[in-house]
Amino acid sequence: MLNEILQLAQDGINLAEPAAPKGDIIDTSGIIGWLIRSVGAILLAVLGIIFIARARTGQVSQVLTSSMIALVGVAFLGGAAIFVALGDDIVNLVFN
Repeated sequence: MLNEILQLAQDGINLAEPAAPKGDIIDTSGIIGWLIRSVGAILLAVLGIIFIARARTGQVSQVLTSSMIALVGVAFLGGAAIFVALGDDIVNLVFN
């Protein structure tokens, strides 16, 4: 009885584990490249439209504040792009 319960529990654990790829490596370089090219450009365009609309209504101080926040965000995106480009080298440097 106990062996049957343990076997059922083991079968449940085996079903819950995701299947590991068998020798196949998923290539995500295309996805990452698309995200870097498309999403960043779209977000910057939307921010530009918002800034222009605010500046036309006379909210210049809010536009300047938002522009500085956007520049800090772009700096973080640039840092992330550097980590994407040099990530393999950084991991090899730390773990080897």
